[in-house]
Amino acid sequence: MSTVLITGSNRGLGLEWVRQYAEEGRRVLATCRHPSEAHDLMDLKNIYPNISIHRLDVTSMDEIDALRREFLNEGVDLLINNAGVYMEKYEDSTLDKCRFDEWEMTFDVNVLGNFRVTRAFLENLKRSDHGLVAAISSHMGSIAEIDNPGSYAYRSSKAALNAAMKGLSLELKPFNIGVLILHPGWNNTRMGGPEAPFLPKDTVAGMRKVIQSFTMEQIGRFLRFDGIEIPW
Repeated sequence: MSTVLITGSNRGLGLEWVRQYAEEGRRVLATCRHPSEAHDLMDLKNIYPNISIHRLDVTSMDEIDALRREFLNEGVDLLINNAGVYMEKYEDSTLDKCRFDEWEMTFDVNVLGNFRVTRAFLENLKRSDHGLVAAISSHMGSIAEIDNPGSYAYRSSKAALNAAMKGLSLELKPFNIGVLILHPGWNNTRMGGPEAPFLPKDTVAGMRKVIQSFTMEQIGRFLRFDGIEIPW
């Protein structure tokens, strides 16, 4: 049974990642900041015994290290860095109204959080014969596709995430560990809102197909959930 580690798994896309990989029979390490409040995740665990739930705030090195020590000598085949934030009430602010504290927090979660977790579980990924890191980004991180102002914090954080993961893909290649950067589309989740055109079950199924067909020739590529490449 292969092992999948998923961050931000208590709702939305993260919860759907857990559901689909658990249904597939994978061992799923589902993490979130407040497990006691993750009722939908606990309901899934009651259905699938191959799910375990763990506390993890990707901005806390103490919690990351605690989780790493828990699985110190075990392999991780797939790490899905799904945890992310979008500060909706500030994202459309004009230049003079930008909240730099919110911008810093967005970077801390969306960029540094991905890097912290990946670095912490590098030895676990090395224990796999086909280790893969999937970073959940956004087409809003594509500089080529910026055609309107606003969303400064989120856009810049995802562009930075893309650059970091592209570089990391080259560092991890000698260890036969792959890195994919995925755009899940605009989903009908709490973050995406009810007007979003896509459902998590469909976009996660699409991303799983991209992951399943991954080869090391694809390291560092920036792909939509349907496998179409996105310009940088």
